[in-house]
Amino acid sequence: MARTAGSFGGVTGPRVLSTAQRLFARHGYAAVSMRQIASEVGVQAGALYNYIPDKQSLLFDLMRTHMDEVLQAWEDEPHPTGDPLAELEAFTRFHVRFHLERREAVFIAYMELRNLDPENLEALLARRKAYEESLTDILRRAKAARLVSISDPKVAAYGVIAMLTGVQTWFKDGGDLSREKVADIYWEMTRGAVGAMRG
Repeated sequence: MARTAGSFGGVTGPRVLSTAQRLFARHGYAAVSMRQIASEVGVQAGALYNYIPDKQSLLFDLMRTHMDEVLQAWEDEPHPTGDPLAELEAFTRFHVRFHLERREAVFIAYMELRNLDPENLEALLARRKAYEESLTDILRRAKAARLVSISDPKVAAYGVIAMLTGVQTWFKDGGDLSREKVADIYWEMTRGAVGAMRG
């Protein structure tokens, strides 16, 4: 009996996921075949269907897993309480750190939305909305406390997340900037983007 999406087991299942992620990130979902994935994993193409129903399910599983990991990691992140600007800084540094550690997953999560079936797209966007709402809530409270000068916290949240996510497109380890320094710079830019008051 074929496994359902998300029920990968043993050694081969995770290899299917990691191989598909690498190939989708490198070549794009549409250009990668199940036969190509099977060849890279080292199994017959038909054997893949012991682990995943089809290529669409494989793409969705990768994207869903990424968003679930983002949400769980942010929930587990220590959050300062009672200080929206401290929370905003924590979110900024978390987002930069998390996304630099998962470049392939991030690329797929943003670039392959167009290839999701409507039902899968709806499920993924619900997860993205939950993450975006975390930042929107911080910005709403910061605005209410007159700590930032933004007119629309939701739009500001979209802009900040887009800016922060862009770090994974250019940053290279071993360059002039450490990850910590990059996080410092992005926090400075985030403060400027929302018109945060300086202490």
